[in-house]
Amino acid sequence: MEALGGRWGPIAVAAASAIVVAGAGAWLTTLGPWYASLRVPSWKPPDWAFGPVWTTIFTLTAIAGVMAWNAAPEGPERGWLLAAFALNGVLNIAWSGLFFRLERPDWALIEVAALWLSVAVLIVAVGCHSGLGAVLLVPYLVWVGIAAALNWSIVRLNGPF
Repeated sequence: MEALGGRWGPIAVAAASAIVVAGAGAWLTTLGPWYASLRVPSWKPPDWAFGPVWTTIFTLTAIAGVMAWNAAPEGPERGWLLAAFALNGVLNIAWSGLFFRLERPDWALIEVAALWLSVAVLIVAVGCHSGLGAVLLVPYLVWVGIAAALNWSIVRLNGPF
């Protein structure tokens, strides 16, 4: 059990959290007939690209979380970090559920704004403790911005839902 304390504890928690969020999002993502029938903009990345991009983002996010946790003093500041990461994880999973499972890109478009804001909050929260950690979250913010633009385009091209 001592191995989970010290420096390995935050790494184990961050890795497990990233796997849970990624796994739940992947489970909710169904590329069935409904998705295949959607009209999408010409600039949409190919479907195969989403897996590697998200894997990179989740890896960078876990690293940023560990860096911030290790730099933050024990107490409320660490609690706020955990809360910010937990909220972000819930919003990340929720987007996949709204878009793919409920087939409601219009609702997902509203939710993606909250997801984007949660990433911005993460950058600020992590940046209070680790400048490099905050920088590692910038690709996440950019990717969610691209996802929001893609989501908006899909709503515009296919609505109403």
